[in-house]
Amino acid sequence: MRVLLVLLDGVGAGARDAAINPLMTEGVRFLDNFEDDPPGKPVARGGFFTPLDARLGVEGLPQSATGHTALLTGVNAPEVLGRHLPGFPNAKLNAILREHSILRRLAARGRRVAFVNAFRPRFFELGDAVWRRPMSASTNANFGLPFRTLDDLRSGRAVYHDITNRDLVERDIDVPVRTPEESGVVLAKLAAESDFTFFEFFRTDFAGHSQEPEFARDEIARFELFLEAMLAATDLEETLVVVAADHGNVEDLSFRGHTANPAQGLVFGAGAEEAAAKLRALTDVASVVLERVG
Repeated sequence: MRVLLVLLDGVGAGARDAAINPLMTEGVRFLDNFEDDPPGKPVARGGFFTPLDARLGVEGLPQSATGHTALLTGVNAPEVLGRHLPGFPNAKLNAILREHSILRRLAARGRRVAFVNAFRPRFFELGDAVWRRPMSASTNANFGLPFRTLDDLRSGRAVYHDITNRDLVERDIDVPVRTPEESGVVLAKLAAESDFTFFEFFRTDFAGHSQEPEFARDEIARFELFLEAMLAATDLEETLVVVAADHGNVEDLSFRGHTANPAQGLVFGAGAEEAAAKLRALTDVASVVLERVG
C-alpha cells in the first residue's frame, strides 16, 4: 500500500466562532472541524477527521520544531527536551530526525520514498555547508536522501511550498504559475510513483501568525482546492492519504501565537477509517505510516 503524507502547518480544531475562526468560512469542506467534533467524523471525499494531541503531556503551547519532529519520527520530542521548541530543531532534535524519520527508516528498508517539495538553488549551492545552518525539521528528516530542484518543479516532478509557484515568480524566477488544482494533480501523480510520499504546506501557519482574516481565508481556500484535486486524481483504493497538522494556530486569529487546541488530522482512501481510529496524537502518525508501507 502507498501512503501520501501532507504536513499542514498550524491548523487546529478550535471554537465554532466565525469572529476568530476562518475555518467557519462558507465553502470550507475539509477543514471545517472543531473542538467539539468527535474522532472519526466523516468529511468530504469519504475521509475522516481525527484530532491529534499536540501537547504530548508537556506544559506550554505546542511549537513547530518539536511538533514536526514528533510527527515525522514518532518520538515524543517535547518530552525528550522537557519543553516545546519553536522554529528550527536543535542538535538533539536533528539527531532524532536523522535516526528515526519515516523517510530514512523506509528508505533503509528498500522502500521508494519521495520528499517532493522543491528547493531553491541556494540550498544546493551550499553543498554540505547547508547542514551547518538552521534547517527545518522536514529538511533534516530527509538528510542523506534526494531533494528536488526547480528543474523538477518545471517538469512536474515537484511541488513548491506555496502550491502555485507565485512566490518564486515574485522573486523573478522562471517557473510556471500553477493553479492549486494543477499542483494537486501533480502531487497525485508523484504519489503513485513511490511507496511513501511527503509534502509540506506551511503558509497556513504564516496566516495564523498574521492575524489577517483575508490572508487566512485565502490560504485555507488554496489548500482545499489543492486537496480536492489531489484526492480526485489519486487511486484511493491503493493509497492512504494522511493530512496532519503539527499544532493549532490559524483557527484562532484573536491570538498571534499557537494554540493549545488539538492539531487537525484527516485520512482518506485505503484503510482510512482504521487509520483514523489509531491516530490520537502527533506521535501516532509515524507508526501508522510505517505499518502501512512497511
